[in-house]
Amino acid sequence: MKHIAFNLPYLTGKEAEYITQAVSSGKISGDGMFTKKCHEFFEKKYGFKKVLLTTSCTDALELAALLCNIEPGDEVISPSYTFVSTVNAFILRGAKIVFADSRKENPNIDEKSIESLITPKTKAIVVVHYAGIACDMDIVMAIAKKHKLLVIEDAAQAIDSYYKGIPLGSIGHMGAFSFHETKNVISGEGGMLTINDERFAKRAEIIREKGTNRSAFFRGEVDKYGWVDIGSSFLPSEVIAAFLYAQLENLESIQKKRKHIWNKYNTGLSVLEKNNVQLPYIPEYATNNAHMYYIVCNSLDERTALIKHLHSKGMYAVFHYLSLHKSAFYHSKHDGRTLTQADRYTDCLVRLPFFYQLSDIDQEDIISEIRSFYKV
Repeated sequence: MKHIAFNLPYLTGKEAEYITQAVSSGKISGDGMFTKKCHEFFEKKYGFKKVLLTTSCTDALELAALLCNIEPGDEVISPSYTFVSTVNAFILRGAKIVFADSRKENPNIDEKSIESLITPKTKAIVVVHYAGIACDMDIVMAIAKKHKLLVIEDAAQAIDSYYKGIPLGSIGHMGAFSFHETKNVISGEGGMLTINDERFAKRAEIIREKGTNRSAFFRGEVDKYGWVDIGSSFLPSEVIAAFLYAQLENLESIQKKRKHIWNKYNTGLSVLEKNNVQLPYIPEYATNNAHMYYIVCNSLDERTALIKHLHSKGMYAVFHYLSLHKSAFYHSKHDGRTLTQADRYTDCLVRLPFFYQLSDIDQEDIISEIRSFYKV
C-alpha cells in the first residue's frame, strides 16, 4: 500500500555544510555570523525595519506580549480558530482573551466583528494570516488607530506572502513567524519577530537578551552591559540559524515548487464545489504563498469518513485547530458567544499532504481518491 505522509521536511543540500561552518567558527551560541545573515536577508528582501530570530514563533509571540506591556486585566482580541501559542503568550502576562469568529470565506478573523469586541480594557489585537492568506489589514489597522490599540500579526504560516503588495508581518506593530518543520522554510524549530514600530526596537533586543543591553555592548554603544529590564532567553543557536540560512538561499525554488503543488490540488479538486465542498478563498488583496491546501467538508461526519478513507489508502490527511473558546482550559472563561464559523472549521476543515517532495503521481492519486469519495 502507498504511504504518503502529511509532511516531510525538505533539505536544500547545504544545511549540514553551513552547520559545520558555524561549529568551526568557534561560536555556536546566538547572534553569530549566520544569525546576522538571516537578519540581513529578511530586512533586505522584505524591508522589515528590524528582525530578531527566536527559538520559535511561540517565543516571538511571548516577546511581543512583553513589548506590549500586557498586564493582568488587559484584554486581547484574537481569533478562536488558531493555534494555542497565539493566545498563550498573552495569557502568560495575565491578559483576558476575547475571541473573535472567523470569516465564512476563509478561516481568518472576521475583521468586521473586531470593533464590537473592544472595551476600555482592550490593549491589543492579534490577527492570524491562516494558510498564509492575508487578513484585511486596512480594516484592522484603522480600528487599531481609532482605539489606540497595538496590532500583532501572527504570521507563522505567512512567509513570502503579501497584502496589497506589502509583506505580511510588516504591517502591524509587530509580526511573528515560524520556521517549524511544517512551514515553507524551516529550521526544525525556530521563529522570528519583526518590529515595525521604532518605539519597540531597542527594548526588543534587551528583552531577548535576558533583560540586558548586551547587544548594544557588542556594537560598542555602551562600555559595559548589565541588567536593565525584564527579559528571557529567546536567541536560537548558530546551528539553527545556519540551517535556516541554507533554506532562505533556496526560498524562490521552494516557493515555485509549493505553488505548483497548490495549483495542482486546486485544479484537480475544483469539481468538489458541486458537492458544496469549500475550497481555499484568496481575496483580491492577498497573495498565495502555498503554505497548505485544505478543503472544508459539509459536516464532521463527512470529514471523519473522508480522512478514514484516505488513511485506508495510505494518504495522511489531517484536521487542524480546535476552537480555543471551547477548549478545556478556556471554556469557562469565554463569554458564551457562539462562534459559528470557528466551530465549522474545527469540525469540517481537512489539510491535505503538502511538502516539497510530493510527486505529481502521488498528488494525482490523492486527488483521485478524494474525487472517488465524493463520486465526482
